[in-house]
This record gives sequence, structure tokens and C-alpha cells, in this order.
Amino acid sequence: MPQFLLELFSEEIPARFQKQAADDLRTLFTDKLKAEGLSFTTAVAHVTPRRLALVIDGLPLEQAARSEERKGPKIDAPQGAIDGFLKGAGLSSLDQCEQRDTPKGKVWVAVSNIPGRKTEEVMPAMIDSVLRAMPWKKSMNWGESAFRWVRPLHSILAIFDGRRLESKFELGGEQPAITFTDHVQGHRFLSSGSFAVKDFADYQAKLRDAGVILDRDERKKTIVEGARKLLAEKGLTLKEDDGLLEEVCGLVEWPVPLIGKIDDQFMSIPPEVLVTTMRNNQKYFASLDANGKMSPYFVVTANITTEDDGKAIIEGNQRVLRARFSDAKFFW
Repeated sequence: MPQFLLELFSEEIPARFQKQAADDLRTLFTDKLKAEGLSFTTAVAHVTPRRLALVIDGLPLEQAARSEERKGPKIDAPQGAIDGFLKGAGLSSLDQCEQRDTPKGKVWVAVSNIPGRKTEEVMPAMIDSVLRAMPWKKSMNWGESAFRWVRPLHSILAIFDGRRLESKFELGGEQPAITFTDHVQGHRFLSSGSFAVKDFADYQAKLRDAGVILDRDERKKTIVEGARKLLAEKGLTLKEDDGLLEEVCGLVEWPVPLIGKIDDQFMSIPPEVLVTTMRNNQKYFASLDANGKMSPYFVVTANITTEDDGKAIIEGNQRVLRARFSDAKFFW
């Protein structure tokens, strides 16, 4: 059965908003589908720092035909009431109505048989409604737009049954509308240009080739397993921190764990101060030695692969950390 794929591509979404945004997108869209009488089998939302994606499988090609009943006045009501009823129901004569018995007597009932619309015709209005209903805790305007989003929205990929939806999203003001596309952008640094996709499998595979791991759980696993491996080589273990892992996962599309060293001069500072400084200011993971005490090594998660295997990134982060710890030592 047909599949629907949506991607909302923007500037970097704050990490603390991402998971909730994916849940909101899925909930809002599936509620709209149910309201339109469109069934589906699965609906899965994904999020990375620069994109919200939604894939819905098992959709029908068109809505099912339905009938609507409109209850009118009694059959002996004044002509004015009957004329108003016919006008409201979009009918020209009572020949198009039925008489029904009710506890209060016979009444006129207008029965309308409404044919189902094609799903691809229904989708654009649903996308528009969902985007405007997203409950961001903080949002912004940009350029001359009247529309508000968490960060400037650059493109909207919308594909149904392997074809791009022919529509656009109005930003309001003087900002040009965003025309729906079937092209996406990869990693900000590890890829260049855009590329076409035809369905979710194609989308996910091509994103990976372009330096983007779409699945949030996979990014988390890559971070944790990479950090543990680096530390194990030095006989150390990772100081587990699920909250930090959630945040770091929302900062990278292609996570690359790297190990750095803390200068010995700072190891006399209480470990709680060191960990708090690394965690809150730099988003680094701490490590423990064989005795469960804090070791002089930390793990930073880069968002890029480099020719020098991250040497310059590690040196840069160690330099920043020295300044942070110097402040922490002074205040302590």
C-alpha cells in the first residue's frame, strides 16, 4: 500500500526540543488522518539536529466514500424554515430529502453521499495544518515571514506513493513560499548539494551515504559503544549518563566519539566539580578507573570525520577544557 514521507529541513533544532517535536509531529498528523477517514498501518517519526521526518505506511489511495445526514424541520414546518434548511444542505428541492420518524414527529432529513477524495489531494492541507499547530516551547520568525518555527525552515520534502506532492507552504509576509520537493540535503560538512529520494528506504540509505544517521537510537548506540571502546583500550570505563547521552545525540548527525586528556594540575579539584563543568558546559562524558574513581580522560563527540582522525578536534577541546577548569579551580 502507498507510503507517505515528510521531511521538515531547518537550521539546528535545540537538542532539548527534538524528541518531543518528533512525538508531536506523529500525533498531530495521525490525528488528522483519522479525522479525514484515512487508515494507516504504521507511523514513525525521526529527528536529527536539522530535520524532522515522518513516514506513514499502509495508506489508501483515496478516502472511502461516506454519507452525511442533516436533520431538518418538521414536514409541516413553515416554508421559510424549509427553504433555509434546503439552502444550508445545498439542495434545491425536498425530492432530494427523506422523511424520518422522531419522538417529536416526522422531520425532513438531507442525506448527502460524499465521494472520497484522492489521498494526495488531501495531504497538502494536512501538512499545512500540522506545521502551524506544532507546539514549540520557543519559536521565531525569520526574514519577512509571518510564520513561526523553532528555527528557520528551509525545505519540505513531501512524497506520496513515490511521487512528490504538487503544492507549497505559505510563510506569509514577504517571504517566498516553500514548494514541496523530493530532494534532501545531507550532512552540513560531509556532503554537498541535494539528492532525490523516492521512498523512506531510499531516503534513509542515501542520508547515511551523505553522513546522516537518521535513527536516534542508532546515534545513541554509536556514541556509547564508541566511547566504551576508546576507554577500554586504556583500562577505563564510561561514567554512564543517560541525560547527557540524550542531549549529545541531539547535537550530531554523524557521531564520532574521541578521547581527550585532562591536565594533571586539575585532578585535585573534587570530581563533582570536574564532572559538572564537563557535562554542563562542554557536553563531555567522564570516565572511571578500575577502582571506580574519576580518571584524567574524557570523551567528546564530534559531528564529523577528519583526515587526522580527530587530532585537531581533541587538541581544541582540551584547550577549551583547560580554560573551563581554570575558572572552576579559582572559584572552588
